Amino acid sequence: MDQFRFDHPEFLYLFALIPILVVLYWVSHVIKKKALQKFGEMNIISHLMPYASFTRPVYKFSILILALSFIIIGVAGPQFGSKLQKIKRKGVEVIIALDVSNSMMAQDIQPNRLERAKRAISKMVDKLNNDKVGLIVFAGEAYTQLPITTDYASAKLFLSSISTDIVPIQGTAIGSAITLATRSFTPDSEASKAIIVITDGENHEDDAVTAANMAKEMGIAVHTIAMGSPEGAPIPVRAGSSDFRRDDEGNIVISKLDQQMVEEIATAGGGKAVIANNTTTGLNVLFKEINKMDKTELEARVYTAYDEKFQIFLAIGLLLLFIEFLVLERKNRHLKDINLFNPSK
Repeated sequence: MDQFRFDHPEFLYLFALIPILVVLYWVSHVIKKKALQKFGEMNIISHLMPYASFTRPVYKFSILILALSFIIIGVAGPQFGSKLQKIKRKGVEVIIALDVSNSMMAQDIQPNRLERAKRAISKMVDKLNNDKVGLIVFAGEAYTQLPITTDYASAKLFLSSISTDIVPIQGTAIGSAITLATRSFTPDSEASKAIIVITDGENHEDDAVTAANMAKEMGIAVHTIAMGSPEGAPIPVRAGSSDFRRDDEGNIVISKLDQQMVEEIATAGGGKAVIANNTTTGLNVLFKEINKMDKTELEARVYTAYDEKFQIFLAIGLLLLFIEFLVLERKNRHLKDINLFNPSK
């Protein structure tokens, strides 16, 4: 559906100046006319001032008002485009569950586990074609960060804002994230579905294996990506900090990858388990698996960008200003007998 809108509609309030200018010009015109009438009849005065024009100032003012109108429309940012379209596409539905617990700040994978995972997801989104993607974040609890969508630009925008502070309750509730993901797909959709859990595997909250098995029974494949190393690494207090988290006894906490847990979740979910390292995160492997899935017809709502048209209105406005500049208030002594505005005379 074609749409028209203004990017900066607040500038349209400047149109309120136009009637004010018209009134001021009319008052000025009346005052000037009354002043001339004091000297005699207008038809006699016009013969005494052969080069004076009583209509040109009106034309100049009219052109000036028209130019101002176009400039106001231009600065308001007129845009044309399609705001919302429904398009039939063939694809699959993928929900990414990203661990944002404090342990994901460990730097055994550079620059840290979480940042590396976000970069990998961003690259994966760039490769998606006609597929729907959703984003869930979890620590001690799981939350929907982005409902399932084909709006990949929004997916990357929401992804960039993710940090360990986004979930207030710490922990690693992988099971809750999988359960939430199974409820987050498009209702009644027959599309192939997959969940990708990106975590360091330190699950302390629930039974993630059972949740993955239940997802499998619903026809949803659960894949896992293990972020971290078996040797582990300390957890910075904050990004870029050289101070590390400590336990109650003052010892530095070392976060180690629970590879067994990650593999058990993938096995129960009928998916693949991939171990990330500093060379690769393994998302490309899972992306190939997703492309093997049966792609079904999806109805997608797509938001398209608007085309900027302000240049046209500003150009017309400037052209009218140039024309207004060329139109003289007084008649040219060599062209005074030529009346462009009334050729019959």
